[in-house]
Amino acid sequence: MSGGADPQFPLADVPETELVQRAQCGDETAFAELMRRNASTSFRLALSVLKDRQEAEDEVQNSFFKAWRRLGTFQFESRFSTWFRTIVLNQSLMRLRVVKRVGMRSIDDTGADSSDRPREYATDEATAEQSLADTEIVKHLRAETQKLPPLLRDVLVMRDLEERSIEEIAAALDITESAVKSRLARARPMLRERMERHTKRPVSPAARPVH
Repeated sequence: MSGGADPQFPLADVPETELVQRAQCGDETAFAELMRRNASTSFRLALSVLKDRQEAEDEVQNSFFKAWRRLGTFQFESRFSTWFRTIVLNQSLMRLRVVKRVGMRSIDDTGADSSDRPREYATDEATAEQSLADTEIVKHLRAETQKLPPLLRDVLVMRDLEERSIEEIAAALDITESAVKSRLARARPMLRERMERHTKRPVSPAARPVH
């Protein structure tokens, strides 16, 4: 066997598309490699929204499970990493809404009958609402991203979802690096403002600072 491959990660050199195809056929090792490649960037995304390491870890883990269940719906219309980070962003936004809801209910439950109510009540109700709203958030995110002007949308997707470097984006679009940064500076707040109309609360920027 020729050298070069890391025995700890035997699929490290396999292209993403092939890994997805294997995973869709039930190959859990291939799916694990996809998750390994996306773990750190997904955690940073979740943390930028939730501002809490434990909650961010929880939602990335939940996103792993959801991605595995939904893998058959992936149509290769985008990179898998882009698709997966959309799931992570959705999960993180929904966690914010659930935490806010449960917190408000906890404050209100001070009446005489509060001791008789199951502690799981608020969480179960919030989980049901989360399940119902899950598809809606993803739909809104996709729709609002598509509504951005193409010049802004392209750089936003390539930088914040596909995690490409400024240099790579400039080369791909045949524009200057300064133009990439300028478009990002316009696209991010525009998308954030659009998403806040749906989440009913400020949405933290998911992207890293532009360097």
